[in-house]
Amino acid sequence: MGQDPNTTFDDEHYPAYTMGRAAEMLGITPGFLRSLDEAKLIEPQRSAGGHRRYSRYQLRLAARARELVDRGTALDAACRIIILEDQLEEALRINEELRGRE
Repeated sequence: MGQDPNTTFDDEHYPAYTMGRAAEMLGITPGFLRSLDEAKLIEPQRSAGGHRRYSRYQLRLAARARELVDRGTALDAACRIIILEDQLEEALRINEELRGRE
């Protein structure tokens, strides 16, 4: 039995996109996506046949990495920046949530 389509469409972590489609949507090469996997920025899920599948969240990270690399940032540094930005965003979200409980 599959997932409920109503929740799947809203789930930004659902691995809906193949490597080819993800690369096409972002205007990048499949090799760039593989390099992000090797750098541990994104870890795509695998289909039953072993093909990489990407979520909307992962595509946003990949787009941000491409933006930083295009500005001259080394790939490994771009990945570290994105990870830190993501951690900061999560910390701010948690902080706001905790403030709301007061």
